[in-house]
Formats: sequence, structure tokens, C-alpha cells
Amino acid sequence: PPPLVPPHPTPRMSAIAASPAAAFAAGKLSSRRANGNAKVQLSAKRVVPCAAGASRGRAGAVGVSAELKKGLSGEVKKVVLAYSGGLDTSIILKWLQDTYGCEVITFTADLGQGEELEPARAKAEKMGVKQIFIDDLREEFVRDYVFPMFRANALYEGTYLLGTSIARPLIAKRQIEIAREVGADAVCHGATGKGNDQVRFELGYYGLKPDVKVIAPWREWDLNSRTSLIEYAEKSGIPIAASKRQDQPYSTDANLLHISYEGNALEDPWVEYSEDMFTRTVSPENAPDKATYIEIEFEKGDPVAIDGVRMSPATMLTALNKYGGENGIGRLDLVESRFVGMKSRGVYETPGGAVLIVARRAAESICLDRGESHFKDELMPKYSELIYNGFWFSPEREMMQAAIDKCSANVNGTVRMKLYKGNAIVVGRKSPTSLYKAKLSTFEDDGGAYDQKDAAGFIKLNALRLRTLASTRGPPA
Repeated sequence: PPPLVPPHPTPRMSAIAASPAAAFAAGKLSSRRANGNAKVQLSAKRVVPCAAGASRGRAGAVGVSAELKKGLSGEVKKVVLAYSGGLDTSIILKWLQDTYGCEVITFTADLGQGEELEPARAKAEKMGVKQIFIDDLREEFVRDYVFPMFRANALYEGTYLLGTSIARPLIAKRQIEIAREVGADAVCHGATGKGNDQVRFELGYYGLKPDVKVIAPWREWDLNSRTSLIEYAEKSGIPIAASKRQDQPYSTDANLLHISYEGNALEDPWVEYSEDMFTRTVSPENAPDKATYIEIEFEKGDPVAIDGVRMSPATMLTALNKYGGENGIGRLDLVESRFVGMKSRGVYETPGGAVLIVARRAAESICLDRGESHFKDELMPKYSELIYNGFWFSPEREMMQAAIDKCSANVNGTVRMKLYKGNAIVVGRKSPTSLYKAKLSTFEDDGGAYDQKDAAGFIKLNALRLRTLASTRGPPA
């Protein structure tokens, strides 16, 4: 398959990342607002009408019954479908038309998954969709979701970097925005009734539009096997690739932060994964014998430059993916606790994220006070759980984010990383606001900066309660 990350940033890429104005002039970026405070995106949304002259019924889509129908979610006039263009969401599109007789608007998000998205537009057009949204959300995804999450050093159950979880609130937000824009009364996702994603999507929908109708086909239809899905697609004239007619070895989810592999061949947690599965990383055994050194610069807790070259958030994560992937960093095989109650085995590749989280903690180690750092570490498990379970838009996550961002405002400096055969190793760190003072920490003469006699009183005061306990109750058994 084609590589999922672009090559090492070139001077031109760096110039674009460092200068939005130059990027606008070069036609590489667009903005929602024509002023200096505009949010920069890699490209504007594209809304594509269906071919001129196509016939439509009252419901507004080619081949749709002229009369609205009622499914389990009631009567629906217009629905925004999260659409990848793959077989499953193409089947869902047709099923919505057949079951609800409604107009379907498709929304395809480019989150850096590394797939060509134009085929999704062509498939939707062929199925009679009159409004097609294909949005490049890579910059927003990294800037407003991935980086805030990394400021918390978030790890679910101590290991998972939340690559799937963090993408769902952005997709949900954009679906609701489109629903408001086109006057849709419903939204639809393709998550199954067993997984976490149904919860994540729907908590996002309801948190942003409480009265929205949500259609979850996997909880409504009777297409409960690969055979029945194929039969429905054949009957509906949906093209089926030869590879889709057989059970897939695993299912995948990808974005700029990670790619995941789950199901089928991976369902036995005792069986080792197949090496040919991976697309973003080489194995540690096949990584270069010579270490790669990079210097990552941080401002207010976020990475802004590699080796002195400033980059936009999405370009930064892309570059870190390349460095990590080439050195066999970022693979993870875990069994996680799903929010819906079951255990699930997943294998992940998160090369850039695995490098970033180690570098961030190194920057924090010299920039944060002990109290700040330890309190952040106490917040992290709860923060991670909220994201994993789908509560990105909850007030408690926003409260924690405010504290985390306040703390991260002091994380500035540079971390030097050594990348070698699956390992991301910190070998240097510096900061203009470092709390590390060599004169205080030295084992040599500190010139009176610290009076060691003061430690005696400090120890006695902290030992007071232990001495009281021991004298009253006796020493612990």
C-alpha cells in the first residue's frame, strides 16, 4: 500500500508550516475567516452536488421511494451519514434509503488515515446522494484534540494512547455541524452494537444537539453476518471487491495518530500477531543499526519544531510518525476493558505518539513543580477514561483540561531524543524556565546555596506522626 506518512519535511513544507500567509498565497491552506485570527486548515471542505439531471423522488435521492418510511428510529426526512466509501457504509447508505426513504447526506472526514477519499465521493454520487461533504480535518484533529490530550500524558489503562477514541468527538462535532447546515433531523454512524464507538459517537451527538435522532443500523437491521451483508449488496447493485467476499483477517481503524487492528485472527490473546500486518512501522529487529537523534522543541506543552524546523500540528505529527516508524517504535499489543463491559484484544501502531509522550514527560520533568507534576499524574487516569468512554464534551473533562492547560503553559524547551530499535530514549533536555538548578543539586561545594543541617528539622517534623503512632500502638506487625 502507499505510505501513510509523507517524506521527511522539506524546506518548502517547513515554510508552509511556519508561515500561514505564505501557505495561503501558495494555495495550500484555506481559512473559515479572512482575518489574522483565522484557524488554518490544510484545505477547505468540499460540498459536491450530484450529477446534473439526476432524477429524484420527494425524499431527494435517486432511487428513493417517493414516500417517507418509518424505521425503528421513527420518521426521518434527512440524515447525515458518517461515510467512508467502504462496503459497510455503502450498504448502510442503501439501507437508509430502503428503510427510511429519506435523503442521505454523506460526510467523509480526512483525519490522515492515508486513503484516497475521492472514490467515496464517486460511490455516493452513484447511489444518488445529492450533498457530499469531504472535509480535510487533519490540522483541527491534531491541534484541538490530539495535542490537548497529550498535554495530559493520557494513557488508558496505563498503555493505550487513545488513537481511535480521540477521533470520534471531532467526527461527531462535524456531523452535527453539517446536520444544522443542511437541516437534517438525524445522524447515522456505522459502529457495531458491541463496541465503544457507538457510545463515543452518540455521546458526542447528544452533547452537541440533544434533540437529534440517531440511527445505528447495526442495532436495527437483521444483516448479522458477512454472508447477509454480501447478499444485500449484490441485490442492491453495490460493487464488491473480491477481497471483501471473504472474511478479513482483522478490522482496522486509522488516522494521523495511529492505526488499530482488531478481530478475527487477533481474537485469541495467546496467538502472536503476523508481522505482515503492520503498515506504519518496521519491526524493531529490522530497524536501522544506527540510532537516529532528533531535537523536539516545545512551547506551552505542545511540540512546535524538530531540529529547529517549525511545523504545523499535522505536519509535526506526520514527521514524528516517520521518525518513529523507521525505528520500530510505537507497536502495542494489549487486552483492554471496553466501556460496554467486555474485554477486547487490539494491536496498535502509534509511532509518532510513542515518541511524543516520552519527550513531553522529559520536558515536564524540568519545567513543572513537583506538586504540579504529581497532581497531573493523579488526574491522568480519570481524564483518559473519560476520553476512552466518549465523554470529551463533558464538563468534568473540560474542567480537567483547564487545569492541565494552565500547567502546560510553563512547559517550554527542547528535548533531545535517541530513537533506536523500538526505543524512544531521552538523552537531553533544556528549558529557559527550567526548575533544575545544578548549584542546588550538585554533590560538590554549592557555595552555601543549601544548608544540609536544615534537613534534620524537616525529617523530624515529617516523622512526628509515625513516632506518635509507634509509641502509642507499638511498631507495625
